[in-house]
Amino acid sequence: MKAPSGSALLLEALLRSGLNDVVTVEPATGGLAALAGIAVRRGVPPVFVKALAEPPADDVFVAEAEGLAALREIGGAPTPDVLLANRDLLVLSMLAPRPHSESFWEQFAHLLARLHTSTVHPRFGWHRDNWLGRRRQVNTWHDDGFAFFAQHRLLRWLDQPRVEAALDRADRSALERLCHRLPELLPDRPACLTHGDLWAQNIMATADGRPALIDPAVSYMWAEVDLAHVWTTSPPPEASRFFAVYAELTSLDSDWRSRMPIIQLRQHLAVLAQFDDDWGAGDLIRATLAPFRRRSGP
Repeated sequence: MKAPSGSALLLEALLRSGLNDVVTVEPATGGLAALAGIAVRRGVPPVFVKALAEPPADDVFVAEAEGLAALREIGGAPTPDVLLANRDLLVLSMLAPRPHSESFWEQFAHLLARLHTSTVHPRFGWHRDNWLGRRRQVNTWHDDGFAFFAQHRLLRWLDQPRVEAALDRADRSALERLCHRLPELLPDRPACLTHGDLWAQNIMATADGRPALIDPAVSYMWAEVDLAHVWTTSPPPEASRFFAVYAELTSLDSDWRSRMPIIQLRQHLAVLAQFDDDWGAGDLIRATLAPFRRRSGP
């Protein structure tokens, strides 16, 4: 018997959750971790819906909904309205596709700078764990950003089966050495509210064309966690002004580009841990770790 399609599974879940006015679900693309679709409803606007075929825990979508609320209410960033968040489903109001314009990205630079500079926090973490893709993001409070980043954003991936298979003992030792040297390698920055999974697909637009954010994995962390994700995940050509505007608004020093590979290790390790096709993450990890491998000989 043929397995139900993703759209059929989403439709069934919506009906089980009481959204009985849904006529059909059209597939949506762009995400990596979840089934996603646009639910067409009778007499009311369509909504965006996503689900996991096998939710790893009951709080995945509840935590995501809370993250969207935090970005909006604490950080002032537009996000979709949450219509339903339970164990099986997340249902959101529709956003518009991101326009292909430099002015949009300049607006986004102002949005992200405001988010980061207006939410400075004395500690690193979040009041609960949440999720990065299909894996739990541990957010236990910590006073030391270097220790928090090392323990909960880098070393936490080493026991994942795909990471164990991809990185050899020298790679893992190099990562541990890098973590030990983080205070030498990165500036001592305060924590602020971060989106936590800020690749270009998670930047959309409101109906009137303003930047809006989806799919967060929020925590109070270094602002450059968000910047590194945009920088290293092939932003479109029209985003070129974004970086200059963001740097000016946040008084970012001229060496910020050199830090991006180290900070983005966190996301590369998360991708390596979760997906059979790592889109080059393993090679990027090994390249970043190369200076921290011990060399034999005199």
